[in-house]
Amino acid sequence: METIPTVAERRTESWREELRQGMKAKERTAIHRVEMNELDPDYRSHNNEEVNQGLTEEQALREAQRCLDCVTPTCMEGCPVSIQIPSFIKNIERGNFLEAARVLKETSALPAVCGRVCPQEKQCESRCVHVKMKKAPVAIGYLERFAADYERESGQIAVPECAPSKGIKIAVVGSGPAGLSFAGDMAKRGYDVTVFEALHEIGGVLKYGIPEFRLPNRIVEVEIDGLRKMGVQFITNCIVGKTISYDDLHADGFRGIFVASGAGLPNFMNIPGENLIGVMSSNEYLTRVNLMHAASTDADTPVFRGKHVAVIGGGNTAMDSVRTARRLGAARAMIVYRRSEEEMPARIEEVKHAKEEGVEFLTLHNPIEYLGDENGRVKHMRLQRMELGEPDASGRRRPVPVEGAVETIDVDEVIVSVGVSPNPLIPQAFAGLEISKRGTIIVGEADMRSSLADVYAGGDIVRGGATVILAMGDGRRAAAAMDEALQECKL
Repeated sequence: METIPTVAERRTESWREELRQGMKAKERTAIHRVEMNELDPDYRSHNNEEVNQGLTEEQALREAQRCLDCVTPTCMEGCPVSIQIPSFIKNIERGNFLEAARVLKETSALPAVCGRVCPQEKQCESRCVHVKMKKAPVAIGYLERFAADYERESGQIAVPECAPSKGIKIAVVGSGPAGLSFAGDMAKRGYDVTVFEALHEIGGVLKYGIPEFRLPNRIVEVEIDGLRKMGVQFITNCIVGKTISYDDLHADGFRGIFVASGAGLPNFMNIPGENLIGVMSSNEYLTRVNLMHAASTDADTPVFRGKHVAVIGGGNTAMDSVRTARRLGAARAMIVYRRSEEEMPARIEEVKHAKEEGVEFLTLHNPIEYLGDENGRVKHMRLQRMELGEPDASGRRRPVPVEGAVETIDVDEVIVSVGVSPNPLIPQAFAGLEISKRGTIIVGEADMRSSLADVYAGGDIVRGGATVILAMGDGRRAAAAMDEALQECKL
């Protein structure tokens, strides 16, 4: 595994000094933040083409000039995978795009993915020094995507350096972002890594949960192929706990296990009518469309194409679902959310895109009942109008019903997106594993180690539902901790 130069060491390189001297800080802060190139809303809302089109070389070079190359880069404090942000951006500024991509891949297994779906506005960009100056932050996410895309399209994809094989087998349960991040870091350290995936395709939530118009599968495939070139092996259609057991993994010689099985069990609201035909979870809806190709005309089990579709929830998954419904022909696609738009957990960009594509937002509304027709298909939805009261435990103002304010609207499809829980199969498969009341695996915050000495865990199976980049950060921490334990013969 290669030794990565420190932030300070890289900052003092002569070419970096020349860049800083070549343009005054005042000139850099005067440059306006770049805007992402996007497909026209009327056009894109009828197809699955990627909405964000990326930056041109000229735009990337100009945006990279906005970075002040701070002595103490606070932006890095907001990055769960510790990307050396100024280093990759300054490589873009000097036109060395391939080196920028290489810097990204030192600590991130999925830079092209993160450049598209990470909530940079809440993480690295929120810590940018420009924000303190009341200016728009450097578009770190856009630049990350640019560098990763440039490398892929150039055909000169670098494979990170890996240490010689230690001959030690490591198992990963689940091929989502946490599992892939962990696998990449362990492969770099010289371990023989095998990833076990329950579904027929690798990628986890990146494949089944995020639509093509936001994250094309071909992008995910290239990132996964990079891990294969590092020696990571993938086994699909294999459910740990059913196909193979914890004891089987031991018998096969696996010294350490990282559980990254996600949170695929959908939550429902337990209101009347949820069992009607046409009411489903966002997990089922997106998995069928994204992974099972149920929207194709020749699908064996086609998904119903609702004309009046309500999506319950205000997160990114809700936005993905409602925008998918628009693309499948919904004349009226609605977000129903019990709080105000300001409280929505979805990314601002996702809300913006949804509005541009004709999605209605029924905020401060909560469904209380679904009504069906004589065939048992959902036909109407009763909505309770809400208002915001005092803040709850999350810090957001609690929604309370407005007495007597109930309305009924027509729907022929309802997609429930109100959170997820871990599938109970994995905890059951590992006897002695300490589990929380929510069904998540309890681990040490610093090392991601569970109550079983050889089992580490991360991502949604620990967090109960979070972001791609937080899951990847868990994978990196777990890899560092497991490597240390193995080297000290504590596993």
